[in-house]
Amino acid sequence: MTEQAPEPFEPVDEDWRTAVAIVAHPDDMEYGGAAAVARWTAQGKTVIYVMVTSGEAGIDSMHPQECRPLREAEQIASARVVGVETVEFLGYPDGVVEYGLPLRRDIARVVRRHRPDIVITSNFRETYGGVLLNQADHIAVGRATLDGVRDAGNRWVFGELLEEGHEPWNGVRQIWAASSPEARHAVDTTDTFDLGVASLEEHKAYLAGLGGAMADAREFLEGFGRGAGTRLGTRFAVPFEVFPLR
Repeated sequence: MTEQAPEPFEPVDEDWRTAVAIVAHPDDMEYGGAAAVARWTAQGKTVIYVMVTSGEAGIDSMHPQECRPLREAEQIASARVVGVETVEFLGYPDGVVEYGLPLRRDIARVVRRHRPDIVITSNFRETYGGVLLNQADHIAVGRATLDGVRDAGNRWVFGELLEEGHEPWNGVRQIWAASSPEARHAVDTTDTFDLGVASLEEHKAYLAGLGGAMADAREFLEGFGRGAGTRLGTRFAVPFEVFPLR
């Protein structure tokens, strides 16, 4: 029996001005999404990065107190490669992020402060397709982002945000979850692929400690990008699961 080919991806809507990417760790945007960010900043769009943790539990040979500032610095350098000037860290403990009201509130605050058109997060499904399990932090942050974006528009949820001066924001049009196995959309990153590789390579200490296939930035991203590109009709692409809000 011939296996049925997956359906082609649709292009994402690129008629917007500002996006906020809310992810769990430094490097989460670089494993696929950074090349798309480079495309958008080259178009004159503004993209802001928000890291829920500082990735301080990500290098086995380095104590978290030593690792935290290093990983923050690597993320800031990585973001600049693709035109992102604003990188924020919410300070949640790496590896043990929990979905809940505090995280939803802090995400709602981010959205109200930056007032984006698009919010990007990472895959929050249980796997990346097949049997490759997702990380708990990714799942918690992605699901909290879905709810926190909607909380940002509700005046009567998290009243303390009003007291802080953060007025509600209902301007988010879509939430995009990068690399989701449920993705039906993608963005062409053929022209910005090399910038995506260079951005990931800025995580020098992390990649050195990681080892294995994921430590080879170009090889990993080529495999990732080609699969999505085939379904979009381009050489390289980044897939997104799209959640329309209005």
